[in-house]
Amino acid sequence: MKGIRVGERTIAEGGKIFVIAEMAWSHDGSYDKAKAIIKGTADAGADAISVHVTHMDSYMTRDFGSKAGQTTSAGKESTKIYDYLDKINIKREWWVKLFDYAKSLGLAVCAMPNDQESLKFCDELKPDMYVIAAACFVEEDFIRGVAKKGKPVILRIGGATRKEIEQTIAWIRQEGNEEIVLLHGIQTYPTKIEDMHLNLIQSLKETFGLPVGLADHVDAESELALIIPLLAIPLGACVIEKHLTYDRSARGEDFEAALDPSELKKLVGYIDAAEKALGESGFRISESESKYRLVSRKRAVAGRVIKAGEKLAKDMITFKRCDNGLYPDEVKSIIGRRAKRELRKDEPLTQDNFV
Repeated sequence: MKGIRVGERTIAEGGKIFVIAEMAWSHDGSYDKAKAIIKGTADAGADAISVHVTHMDSYMTRDFGSKAGQTTSAGKESTKIYDYLDKINIKREWWVKLFDYAKSLGLAVCAMPNDQESLKFCDELKPDMYVIAAACFVEEDFIRGVAKKGKPVILRIGGATRKEIEQTIAWIRQEGNEEIVLLHGIQTYPTKIEDMHLNLIQSLKETFGLPVGLADHVDAESELALIIPLLAIPLGACVIEKHLTYDRSARGEDFEAALDPSELKKLVGYIDAAEKALGESGFRISESESKYRLVSRKRAVAGRVIKAGEKLAKDMITFKRCDNGLYPDEVKSIIGRRAKRELRKDEPLTQDNFV
């Protein structure tokens, strides 16, 4: 499986886990909050920040979300979803500054344009990677337009059928773009543990032969928010994405699954530790194990006093933890040989003791 270069980093099976912090709408329409989230991403040691770029009139109709009882993902009542999101949508001129700021901190920037107008605008932003939501998988012109940008593409497959995934991959490849990552993750906020289906990660790898990652939306208040992503790593995930907010206690948009910067930093540390703990799949004795063997393996010692000239028999030998002496698989070489001198009980048995 070929590695995918994103900014200064590489996404590859067996390589270092690529950690993405997703801002989504957590900025609440504030430039300062968006900037704080970007800084929090860099301070946490993540590799990339992922943002939604939206032109509202190209994204949804003005009466969308006007059904009675419909709310935003932050649980706030809204007469119309359009009006609410339009109010917290980041201004275009701010995005230019925010992209530059993220790159100045060494972050790769992933852009998820939600519509054709935003895709055109991304030419000015120059993201390192594009993200396509499953909701857009049936839009052939849009998919091909993203593929033509010549940048790596993340496909969020939550809510997509296998047929839709296959078709979307085919359209991207037909535009000469082979740099595709599949991102598994249920888009409900927060995601129920029983809905995670982490084993699908292995199936996706085997079925499509592409790098696979996890976008986790578990309740951020739960300890499992820092555990579930780790479980994805031995299953083959090479990308981990988590929502990030400036302050979850403010209960802004998308707060349910969003970590605070300090929590993201802890997760990045856990991911690094998990990678080290998983280690290599090949069987070999490590340096640490070699040291353990030296002090833990039993060695041959005299089971009783052995007189000088006495022929060594198997029943004269016992095995105990000892600093010297032959190992159990080496004693055949001294059986039947005569002791050069008297050997006391528990004295280590070595080649030099016998003729």
